[in-house]
Amino acid sequence: MSVPKKILEVVMSLTADNRAELVDCLLASLDKPDKAVDQQWSKEAESRINAYDRGEINTLKIEEVLSKYR
Repeated sequence: MSVPKKILEVVMSLTADNRAELVDCLLASLDKPDKAVDQQWSKEAESRINAYDRGEINTLKIEEVLSKYR
């Protein structure tokens, strides 16, 4: 990864609070939902709910799931 040295120098001269704010802004800029992916997940969720309603999916109690990871 190559960050232009001038930008990095400017950023590193900021206060810790300002750098943290910049990090938040940069991370937020990466969090752009992809409508196609969201639509696919929505379809998948509906499919799973319908399968559950039809009794086609087995469920586990939360205690069973968590005990596997404890």
